[in-house]
Amino acid sequence: MAEAAVLQGVVKSFDPIGGDGVVVCDADLAEYELSREALDDSVFRMLRQGQRVVFELDDRAMATRLRMGSEADMGTPGFPQAHPQDAQHPQGGGPVS
Repeated sequence: MAEAAVLQGVVKSFDPIGGDGVVVCDADLAEYELSREALDDSVFRMLRQGQRVVFELDDRAMATRLRMGSEADMGTPGFPQAHPQDAQHPQGGGPVS
């Protein structure tokens, strides 16, 4: 199985009762619905509109594995890269030789 791409975006909408929501990807402004498992093993229990998140896409092209990122993790200009040598981190370096 191919490794999931790590994407960044913002929460467009979230219904805490139904667990339904939409995330807008920074890279291409595509909208992805949240999978039912999106918040499993996450620090999030609720999401707010405009909240920045790091996420992956599942095999149904739904946002899953939502997690937080600091400004450095998100790659915001002006903030130092937090983990430049860590290939497992969303903003980490490339493969270690």
